[in-house]
Amino acid sequence: MAKKFYVVWAGRETGIFTDWGSCKRSIDKFSGARYKSFPTRAEAESAFGGAAGSGGRPAVRKKAASATKSVTSLPKMGNTDIEIFCDGGCDPNPGKAGSGTAVYRDGKLAELWYGLFNPKGTNNTAELNALYQSLLIAEEGIKNQKTVTVYCDSMYSINCISLWAYSWKKKGWKKPTGEIKNLEIIKESHELYERIKGDLTLLHVKAHAGIEGNELADRMTMIAVDSRELEYCQYNGDMDVNALLRLRAG
Repeated sequence: MAKKFYVVWAGRETGIFTDWGSCKRSIDKFSGARYKSFPTRAEAESAFGGAAGSGGRPAVRKKAASATKSVTSLPKMGNTDIEIFCDGGCDPNPGKAGSGTAVYRDGKLAELWYGLFNPKGTNNTAELNALYQSLLIAEEGIKNQKTVTVYCDSMYSINCISLWAYSWKKKGWKKPTGEIKNLEIIKESHELYERIKGDLTLLHVKAHAGIEGNELADRMTMIAVDSRELEYCQYNGDMDVNALLRLRAG
């Protein structure tokens, strides 16, 4: 059977999947799921970068210099000086949105951040906001000669700032399929990514897979929504991981 590539525009996890099982887990019983299979990666990448669900004609695109790796199991903490997990949540989508970040230093949980509440947000916007805030934390670490890894569970956000932005920028921040949604935060995040990418490891992590940092960042998104916090604030509550993981998930 010929290999297929599956694009999920709306599901538990969005992005490009290389096997049906992973795609199905993202869309099965998900209200409003939008997905489509493509015979080549190039067509899938072009469609995912276009209007959601359009599956429009493939656009000519340069392949990224290096592909972002995906982490599907618990990463060994402490491989770099600072490990940052970010997440965005929206309940429902679109609806009340917030962002969260979990920061590990020397393999130990050090900080939790939450906020950027938007009463009429989207999951993608919240994910991008979380990634941008995490890159700011990463930049500070890099300035202090620390090695840094950022884990993000949104392939959409990763691709926006580290892949598609190069083509969009070359075309005057436009694309042939229409409006680039979330353009301002994408431009800011891409500019920041460009400054630090040589010293940064950016990885995709599977969402809701029991990976502690990702789960804690997720809980921070819901704290942001419940508290309606507009700023991005450091969490000053009890840092009991087990208690935090029992909180409402996004």
